[in-house]
Amino acid sequence: MYDYLIVGSGLFGSIFAYEANKRGKKCLVIDKRSHIGGNIYTVQIEGIQVHQYGAHIFHTDSKKVWEYMNQFAEFNRYTNSPVARYKSELYNMPFNMNTFNRIWGVITPSEAKAKIQQQIKEAGIIEPKNLEEQAISLVGRDIYEKLVKGYTEKQWGRRATELPNFIIKRLPVRFTYDNNYFNDRYQGIPIGGYTQIIEKMLEGVQIRLETDFFMQRDKLTSLADKIVFTGMIDEYYKHCYGKLEYRSLRFETEILDCENYQGNAVVNFTEYDVPYTRIIEHKHFEFGCQSGISNPKTVITREYPAIWHHGDAPYYPMNDDRNNKLYAKYKALAATENKVIFGGRLGMYRYFDMQNIVAEALMCIENELSKNI
Repeated sequence: MYDYLIVGSGLFGSIFAYEANKRGKKCLVIDKRSHIGGNIYTVQIEGIQVHQYGAHIFHTDSKKVWEYMNQFAEFNRYTNSPVARYKSELYNMPFNMNTFNRIWGVITPSEAKAKIQQQIKEAGIIEPKNLEEQAISLVGRDIYEKLVKGYTEKQWGRRATELPNFIIKRLPVRFTYDNNYFNDRYQGIPIGGYTQIIEKMLEGVQIRLETDFFMQRDKLTSLADKIVFTGMIDEYYKHCYGKLEYRSLRFETEILDCENYQGNAVVNFTEYDVPYTRIIEHKHFEFGCQSGISNPKTVITREYPAIWHHGDAPYYPMNDDRNNKLYAKYKALAATENKVIFGGRLGMYRYFDMQNIVAEALMCIENELSKNI
């Protein structure tokens, strides 16, 4: 008999398993994929650590979270500085003075602010009601039309006027010449990839891969006193209140006989008519020459947004009003449980970054195991 059945070997489930195992708890981790690690899984191809499910850059303001992750791997100094491509034009992201200079020719912060204020006034926006209005109120119509509208509508599968304004609030806007996407104090990528971190977390823990919880629900549930569930919360409850919505992604990875394909780890394609949202060139996450040897090959991944259908991999929740109200019902139902813990993006229906997952998992394990002391 196990103390915990942990459904999902991503970051949340693996941290819970590691901490519980450390405290003498017996855990069984299952995952329906053929590998551990969830969406942070990395694999070496042509000597390059490939982020199998999209770019993952670890960043946090929390020294506690940063030091926690660094016990499992050494992190490099990678700084996320994506480039946005609109037709044949390239712009620095996030929105900063380099972006404003490229699009308007302005030099000083006051010139950039005046240009944005002029465009906000022309749009007549007082209280932004949707993503389009929020974006224009942050960076003006020119930048919205070129760098936000098409990309965002591809990513979310809806028109910008139908999307909630909070989505765009995640993007920094700076009036400095600073291409660092994140504002956090700590940032980097583990040298040698993320999979090694999960392997270390799950050392000494029993794992069953290619195991679908819902195909063997009764049998698996009977194996443990409690369940830690990191899958879709609505699926766990058999969609009793209705189905929550998610977005999916599709990845096309290609090995090229080329030392340097695009000169940057991440290039966003902001035109709506370009079917993919970005191209990732993985070697640049470790500065092009991994293991200190120049590599004549490179690996790129095109990332395509996709409508989620049942059976597809869900990557992030659609946190609009309708879905949030529906999730509130599931959350209330989950609060009545004493044998099930929900965690992660899907279990908590939140657009978490990795640092949020780490913090949530550590808080969860502390709350859970303090009950048993």
